[in-house]
Amino acid sequence: MRRNVKMLVAAMVMLTVACAETAKEQNSTTTVVEEKKEDISSNPDYKKGLALVAANDCLTCHAVNQTMTGPAYADIAAKYANADTATIAMLAQTIIKGGSGNWGQVPMTPHPALSEEDAKAMVKYVLLLKQP
Repeated sequence: MRRNVKMLVAAMVMLTVACAETAKEQNSTTTVVEEKKEDISSNPDYKKGLALVAANDCLTCHAVNQTMTGPAYADIAAKYANADTATIAMLAQTIIKGGSGNWGQVPMTPHPALSEEDAKAMVKYVLLLKQP
């Protein structure tokens, strides 16, 4: 009987140690992921684009992480993750002139009062919202 008790105690100790090690591994993985997140809030493209998006009607159809009438900004950022200046200009023209077909059949409302510079700033803001 003593032997059974010793084996039971030994098994419980081993289980406790194994669970503690697993918890440490999970915590260290979480820490690594959190450290890789970049703070984009101080980026000038982020600040300017956010102000322009907030001042216009963008949030009527778009959200950062949720598809509404239009695609989520995170989805746009993922699709155009490696956008060059020509792609940024093309997307800016889509904001200014409107369009349809890239994200379904619902047309994007044109925003002809926006300057090309402001539309490009909005595009750069959206592209910064790519999820890790």
